[in-house]
Amino acid sequence: MNFEFTEEQLMVRHAARDFAQNELKPGVIDRDEHQKFPAEQIKKLGELGFMGLMTAEQYGGSSMDTVSYVLVMEELSKVDASASVVISVNNSLVCYGLEKYGTEEQKQKYLIPLAKGEKIGAFCLSEPEAGSDATSQRTTAIDMGDHYLLNGTKNWITNGNSASTYLVMAQTDASKKHHGINALIVERGMEGFTIGPKENKMGIRGSDTHSLMFTDVKVPKENRIGEEGFGFTFAMTTLEGGRIGIASQALGIASGAYELAVQYAKERKAFGKTIANLQSIQFKLADMATEIEAARLMCLKAAWLKDHHLPYGQASAMAKLFASKVAMDTTIEAVQIHGGYGFVKEFHVERLMRDAKITQIYEGTSEIQKIVISREVLK
Repeated sequence: MNFEFTEEQLMVRHAARDFAQNELKPGVIDRDEHQKFPAEQIKKLGELGFMGLMTAEQYGGSSMDTVSYVLVMEELSKVDASASVVISVNNSLVCYGLEKYGTEEQKQKYLIPLAKGEKIGAFCLSEPEAGSDATSQRTTAIDMGDHYLLNGTKNWITNGNSASTYLVMAQTDASKKHHGINALIVERGMEGFTIGPKENKMGIRGSDTHSLMFTDVKVPKENRIGEEGFGFTFAMTTLEGGRIGIASQALGIASGAYELAVQYAKERKAFGKTIANLQSIQFKLADMATEIEAARLMCLKAAWLKDHHLPYGQASAMAKLFASKVAMDTTIEAVQIHGGYGFVKEFHVERLMRDAKITQIYEGTSEIQKIVISREVLK
């Protein structure tokens, strides 16, 4: 077992940390308050190669490993989870899926600009009646010979209004149930494709989450990913890697809140001394540090397994389940340590607490992770 990072991994972590502190932090409270998408910051992240971290260089990516991805996600999420989720979706759900399962033509047309950060991608699985029950797709893609006719609604779509390329799961043959689902590449601007209003969310408010509506959208057959009926397998396989991204996001939120709590505890005085000298605070910090380190190791293990082409579905589910709980627990305690100041926006921890909750919900709720894990342990 080797717990040392390579020089390249340390360099990319340092670059992500610098960017988070210097580029993301200055405007993060304002973006949260006014639900502003971090467009300028995402463009710069693309220029740094973070939008296609794990994509091969020949397709415009940075050819880095999943461990590097975890390190980047943690550093960005310490400061701005609304920005880091854009990185997560574009890398884990869009670029990864296209590179692994797309045709060469699809990679040339769609993957390269996505990996370079010239365009942003979105992953469209959830529907009003198909969240955790992803098999119940109501969006239909009727086979019309040389194209599919796409009809339906998707909701909770991250990057909903900022994306140019959308990977949409739709039912083509209902009699085959989930084996009749296809994954289609839909372009922004296709006739009949409309974007609904932005959701007014509790957390990750800078991220643009929208519903999408499709009315007789003609999607060329060459935009189907994989064979006929491959869509559900595509979605589930892609989400396994996506969970590493969200687990790392949760880790970063927890880590960011913990660092703020330590700093505050060293500065805040009560009863004639800094509160860091109070055992009640010391014990809180000890628990936070221990749980964060455990979550970090789980994220890195899942990433290591993926990098070594070993089964990682159970590990990624465990990492997401545990890290998201640690994010909630840690941010709540960070607010508590800050006392009244923790309840106001300028100290950041209240925002981190609001951002933490979504990590227990999207890309598979904590309950779904338990289903995934229990299936594996009972095999």
